[in-house]
Amino acid sequence: MATNSAIEWTEVTWNPVTGCDRVAAGCDNCYALALSKRLKAMGAEKYQNDGDPRTSGPGFGVTIHPGSLQQPYRWRTPKVVFVNSMSDLFHAKVPLDFIRDIFDVIRDTPQHTYQVLTKRALRMARVADKLDWPENLWMGVSVESDDVFDRIDHLRTVPAATRFLSCEPLLTALPDLNLDGIDWVIAGGESGPRARPMDPAWVEDIRDQCGQAGVAFFFKQWGGRTPKANGRELDGRTWDDMPETAATA
Repeated sequence: MATNSAIEWTEVTWNPVTGCDRVAAGCDNCYALALSKRLKAMGAEKYQNDGDPRTSGPGFGVTIHPGSLQQPYRWRTPKVVFVNSMSDLFHAKVPLDFIRDIFDVIRDTPQHTYQVLTKRALRMARVADKLDWPENLWMGVSVESDDVFDRIDHLRTVPAATRFLSCEPLLTALPDLNLDGIDWVIAGGESGPRARPMDPAWVEDIRDQCGQAGVAFFFKQWGGRTPKANGRELDGRTWDDMPETAATA
């Protein structure tokens, strides 16, 4: 079933794929990796496949779940859906045909809005012309540091109706962001016992760049030991802008 989400910019999560591997500094304290270990210990069916201990962990081996494809058809009201919060849809181990199956479900349920986020932007771009992109799919890439700006360029090449950046966990300043063709930017600090610090100036600069470019800006959290430890106000207010294409759920 779908899981109601505490993530501020979505409503529910849907995981037809679970498991992943570390590919960048942004993965170092992955919440999904830690959660999958607990879910495996609890006997959760989706999290019994172990990943490579060098890049993954217990319960976090990449696994597709065809039985989960029917879930969105059973939701009675429109929802904003984060797809694969426990994986990466464009991981090399996810078959192209299964990505197509997920896109088909998204297209068949236009009452819902689906958000897909990847760090595998190169594979996304390489297979983009082999996919039929639904209008109700928002495609995003993680941009946690200034050495992964190439992901934004790859995102611009795909024919998604809405494109967004997730600058979380924000690990460096992101000066001179090229926001051409980008509809939405999320920013946030890292949370957890090993959370890395975020300079407020980095967030302020991203917000100002979005304002200058006319791009919706969403500030998720300052981060800390827990996600809500230091709140989410920036300059005395919350920033909850969504793309103009946002559906009313």
